[in-house]
Amino acid sequence: MSTQPQVLLSGFGDEAANQKTAEQQFAAFAAMGLQYYSIRFIDVGNGIKNVMKLNTSEITKVRHLQDEYGVNVASLGSPIGKIKLQNVDDGTKNEYIPFAKYLAKDVHRACELAHAFETKLIRGFSFYHPRGTAPEDHLPQVVDQLGQIAEACHRSDLTFGLEIEANLVGQTGQIMAEIHRQVNHPALVLIFDAGNIITQGYSAAEVFEQYLAMKPGLGWIHIKDYRHPNRIARQDHVDEEALKHFVPADLGDSAHEAILKDFREAIPKLEKKLKRRGIPGVFLDLEPHVKGGGQFGGFSGPDGMGVALRGLCKVLDYAGIGYHLRDFQDICDARGF
Repeated sequence: MSTQPQVLLSGFGDEAANQKTAEQQFAAFAAMGLQYYSIRFIDVGNGIKNVMKLNTSEITKVRHLQDEYGVNVASLGSPIGKIKLQNVDDGTKNEYIPFAKYLAKDVHRACELAHAFETKLIRGFSFYHPRGTAPEDHLPQVVDQLGQIAEACHRSDLTFGLEIEANLVGQTGQIMAEIHRQVNHPALVLIFDAGNIITQGYSAAEVFEQYLAMKPGLGWIHIKDYRHPNRIARQDHVDEEALKHFVPADLGDSAHEAILKDFREAIPKLEKKLKRRGIPGVFLDLEPHVKGGGQFGGFSGPDGMGVALRGLCKVLDYAGIGYHLRDFQDICDARGF
């Protein structure tokens, strides 16, 4: 009798917390039965900070609270790569930082934080090309810079996950696949996110095609979906702050059922590949945005996160993919019974 392939469930902790405090995040995740979370924005007593801005004492406090609530970090939800590729005034507010400085400071800091939180995974992006230009025209520079980031992560025994997203060079599955092919580095994997594709005006069939293009390079998947009351027109630039029709995976236009049913067959091989790099398994990372999304984050609340988790579990049950939520035996084990 064959067993179901298994995934590890996670989610962005800040999405579940009304004030983004560490205690709110961890209490919500423990109550939902999740043992992993991705750290992005968090308040440990000194106001809300991006994980990249945490100091040593704040990191120590987060670690102690993680132990108290029984959660671990799945990935460092860094903003690495969400800066301008070139120092060009294109009407956007995106920041430009010279790459040598960025690599030495920001990428190095992300690696330090990944080790501090005992995760092997860093989430990142593919840079903003000048608005109005074709993303494909900037592949040589992006490939060079991401290759250097991947190598820096590799030297730190870490893996860099490149997330597909609108307005960046890696905005389609086909471009992401080409970046992965050209960088050709074991420390670079791709992160599929159906919601980030459907919001650009693609159909469910086109989302599935982009998933297939990315599939050979996948490392993990973000779970987010969108359902607009009217068909979204295809657009080259997405106003991320105006997006407000995000829904759980079982209610959206991206057809997660078909995507995850296909992904089921890839899980065993991917799991072996990831474990060779010290990663515990194949993560599905909830980033549902069901109460709103934006350029650098989103919000679901504890109730919205719970609804999104249950929606994902429905799709996983349909697809025949196994997963684990905390049960009474986990509580007994934690208490030494």
